[in-house]
Amino acid sequence: MTIISCFKLKKESEALDYQPYPGDIGVKIMENISAEAWQMWMNHQTMLINEMRLTPVDPKSRKFLEEEMEKFLFGDGSAAPEGFVPEKK
Repeated sequence: MTIISCFKLKKESEALDYQPYPGDIGVKIMENISAEAWQMWMNHQTMLINEMRLTPVDPKSRKFLEEEMEKFLFGDGSAAPEGFVPEKK
């Protein structure tokens, strides 16, 4: 188990086991984002896909999701779609 300083969580945390995204952004994620923060993004991405009815194979949807991923992991965060109400557990 490798430990990294996670940019998103601002703490030492377990690193990802593999590069989860291609290209330079994938390398940046691998080096700076923990497995825990990546899982948080995956949950947020699933919500975006479902609520906004996105098709990940559509180039416009992929571009939108990549932009939201960068905001979520390295920026000020990615907002939920307008009117989204999370499920109560």
